[in-house]
Amino acid sequence: MVVLSYQVLQFPKTNLHRCPTIKPDHRHRHHGGGFVRCGIAEPSGKPAPMGQKTKYNDGVFEKVFMSLFARKMEKFSGKGNKESEGKEKGLFDYDYESFVDVSRSVMVGRNRLQQQEVVREVLMSMLPPGAPEQFRKLFPPTKWAAEFNAALTVPFFHWLVGPSEVVEVEVNGVKQRSGVHIKKCRYLENSGCVGMCVNMCKIPTQDFFTNEFGLPLTMIPNFEDMSCEMVYGQTPPPFIEDPVATQPCFAEICSVANPKASICPKLQA
Repeated sequence: MVVLSYQVLQFPKTNLHRCPTIKPDHRHRHHGGGFVRCGIAEPSGKPAPMGQKTKYNDGVFEKVFMSLFARKMEKFSGKGNKESEGKEKGLFDYDYESFVDVSRSVMVGRNRLQQQEVVREVLMSMLPPGAPEQFRKLFPPTKWAAEFNAALTVPFFHWLVGPSEVVEVEVNGVKQRSGVHIKKCRYLENSGCVGMCVNMCKIPTQDFFTNEFGLPLTMIPNFEDMSCEMVYGQTPPPFIEDPVATQPCFAEICSVANPKASICPKLQA
């Protein structure tokens, strides 16, 4: 097994745009390092400001994951993986926009709990038989396991959420480097949907790690700037006690928003 250090992971530059090395600067030293920027095509090398979509140059690694998840989710969308002319889509025919579109179509006709169950089934289908049991043996809920999984999250989730870094957090009174700060979540900024963030990402991911893998995980999205904190080792609160349960829609950017609703309708059962 390859052991990863608990620092922000760095990767050499390649022509596939697979997360070039970014040297830390003074603005990020309080987090312990620089952001791993996964194929950001912005001139600044940083996520775009709030209200604008960040441009990415996705390589083979990113496209493979987008395609694998999109094809799995299409089975629940009722659309199938056929292109307009009837030809079946290939592994590299999906981009991030089509991945988000498939996620959005899964929401249609399903309530909050049903949407979350679809994501759980997709995640389980990506694993070999017995994987959760093996994970529990390899990673019992310890400080080391929480920190190790935080380190793994940075490179392996970058295709989904964008640039992130490992940060120090406090769990049950103990300081540990089991937090992951997502600068601006790619999934949230591309969907523009609070319901998709909560039902298709936050809650099912928390539930999957906490209940299937036995490693507690709490995700704390910030709807003011679209950043997010992932805290491994911290048990998530019940949905009704979670601040996201009363979050209103992004009325100006969500295609299915209800501007008159005080709470995003997709968050109601």
